[in-house]
Amino acid sequence: MLIDSAGLWFRSYYALPESLTSPDGIPVNSVRGFCDMLAKLIGERRPTRVVACLDNDWRPAFRVAALPSYKAHRVAEADPDAEEVPDTLGPQIPIILDVLDALGVATAEAEGYEADDVIGVLAERESTDPVEVVTGDRDLFQLVRSGPVPVRVRYVGAGLAKAQDFGPDELAERYALDPARAGDAYAEMAVLRGDPSDGLPGVAGIGEKTAAKLITEFGSLAALLAASEQGDRRLTPRVRGKLAEAAEYLAAAPAVVRVVRDAPVVLDRPDPVPAAPADPDRLAELGARWGLGGPLDRLIAAL
Repeated sequence: MLIDSAGLWFRSYYALPESLTSPDGIPVNSVRGFCDMLAKLIGERRPTRVVACLDNDWRPAFRVAALPSYKAHRVAEADPDAEEVPDTLGPQIPIILDVLDALGVATAEAEGYEADDVIGVLAERESTDPVEVVTGDRDLFQLVRSGPVPVRVRYVGAGLAKAQDFGPDELAERYALDPARAGDAYAEMAVLRGDPSDGLPGVAGIGEKTAAKLITEFGSLAALLAASEQGDRRLTPRVRGKLAEAAEYLAAAPAVVRVVRDAPVVLDRPDPVPAAPADPDRLAELGARWGLGGPLDRLIAAL
């Protein structure tokens, strides 16, 4: 199980009230929610190995160089290198990392890369166990694959209770894509469609359904663009015009949308799910200091 950690702690922060505080009144809603989500994932899915994947760089230089608008709207006013994070969430992230460390749950990151890239690398490297990616970010649908070591995505965009499971067949059915290349086709569709939340404008006038239809009909983004340049009559003059107008974006966007598969990922420890906390005394101290109570107890019980 590869976990998009930031996705889970942001989701927990917005799902739970800030009135959930430590004994001295500091909000710990994200910490408590993260512990409960991890407890449910481990208890229900029963992975034998788990890695909490981290952003070393939330807005990597290579993506910004390719497309300066990438996540530009999320830049903090006070620090152009930092992401805009709610004031009461930022201090909770080190607590979550302390809890993971005391539990003995592996974390992984790569200098200069996002958690998506870390997940992509670990999924690509895996040669033994089926992989389940837990995320609320549709970008990671591109990792889905079949084969002897399948990769599936457990999508928690609507919360853990409404989690959706995506393999190649489910992804192909949901977006009308070719099951044989569903992951790659999704990434190419995403380039055309764009994503305002990441600062990706997409091709004007081409929405999700049209993007999926075009990728499926022509087989790939490269084939679609070649057909457009050649005046293929299957494309209307309007669509050819839109693709031509977006030529600069279309040249840059694939490098931004594509998850990196060869980043220098480092794990802080081996990744088997710990049968017991690595440092029970420290974990007890963290639980008492931050008033983690039931959520931490449920996480320990799930392990």
